[in-house]
Amino acid sequence: MVQKEIVLQKQMADVIIVGGGPAGISAATILARAGKKVVVIERGNFAGSKNVFGGAIYAKPTAEIFPNFEEEAPLERCNTEHRYALLGEDDGTVISYKNPIHCQKGETNSYTVIRAKWDRWCAEQAKKEGAYIVTETIVREIIIKESKVVGIKTDLEEFYAPITIIADGVNSLLTKQLGLRKETQPKEVALGIKEVITLSKEKIQDRFNLDDKTGVIYTIAGGPMLGMLGLGYIYTNQESISIGVGVSLEELQKRNIKPYEILNELKEHPSIAPLIKDGDLKEYSAHLIPEGGYNSMPKILGNGFMVAGDAAMFVNNVHWEGTNLAMLSGKLAAETAIVALEQNDFSEHTLELYKKKLKHSFILKDLKTYRNVIPTLEHNASAFLGFYPKKINEFMEMFTSVDSIPKRQKYRTFIKNIFKERNLFKIALDMLKLLKLVWGVIVR
Repeated sequence: MVQKEIVLQKQMADVIIVGGGPAGISAATILARAGKKVVVIERGNFAGSKNVFGGAIYAKPTAEIFPNFEEEAPLERCNTEHRYALLGEDDGTVISYKNPIHCQKGETNSYTVIRAKWDRWCAEQAKKEGAYIVTETIVREIIIKESKVVGIKTDLEEFYAPITIIADGVNSLLTKQLGLRKETQPKEVALGIKEVITLSKEKIQDRFNLDDKTGVIYTIAGGPMLGMLGLGYIYTNQESISIGVGVSLEELQKRNIKPYEILNELKEHPSIAPLIKDGDLKEYSAHLIPEGGYNSMPKILGNGFMVAGDAAMFVNNVHWEGTNLAMLSGKLAAETAIVALEQNDFSEHTLELYKKKLKHSFILKDLKTYRNVIPTLEHNASAFLGFYPKKINEFMEMFTSVDSIPKRQKYRTFIKNIFKERNLFKIALDMLKLLKLVWGVIVR
């Protein structure tokens, strides 16, 4: 309460940050560490209380902001395995990549975390560096003077600063107020539904073949999402499992499907049900996820402001990366703000450094690389996410079955059925689209 009263005085800050999620807190940490006066405005009752994500943070980008997080932060498990499950209606094909040596050598790729614990820890690090965090406060509008953003207005007070970093999430009201983007379209977002299911540590380790420190990630296609633009996931924590789905909002509207029904069907699938058997539901949450990527990015800077994280549509849906892009974009925005403060120049020309930094990082490079993947899958979901996954599972069933039918006969029947269900012209067209997509990812 004392901290809040200090902040609510009409004093100029160096930087105002709207949003206490990964992007906002990362920016605040870097700025405060550099000795800048920074105020974070968060609408939840604690930083990150409104945040939802699958379950993993990535070690390398996180260490750029919190160098000692592996020794100090509330981490759950070190992920040593990633399984990809391609589910049919009742069957499934699972492939896996595993490297347990990474955790032993300190070369960890990712950790699972409980978001409420993790975000609070991150906020505490920002406070230790000197950042002020004002919670339970809603930003109503941006204050603009002489075509420059000079602050923000809340229900209680006006805050002024030469730079404002907008990190208020996918439904960013401030970017809409500034005219940086129009109303979000259903095809530009996915609706994520997530449950946290408690299980004993022993059951988790037995079912997923883990020890007390290692974890596994599942990426799930098909099953109740056959033929539609959507994916599922599982993350293992110490004494709970995070399971969820993300499905295009346009897809849900078009099919008139309730997202929780999809998640319930996934939980009942024969390949998934044994993993969560006898677990108790602990949490349920829903959240919109930016789906448009590079093609839906708003203008991300202007006179006196920058946009970071989900508000800038910085999510890589091919690899399910969002938190790391948010954290690093917050860091780059903070570094740009430091330069602008030192030069006492807060114009769009100076803040253009933010965009240059993003272009040199993996953020814009990856988003540009995958810019056509989601649109291609969206327009060809029945084939790429329906017909072919079914055929892969049918092939695996045939290939692993032992009976009195000669193998050559089985292969010929399988191929004949493929062409019967989807003619040669359509298959050739599908392959052309796939090659074009791969060419765009690798070469262009």
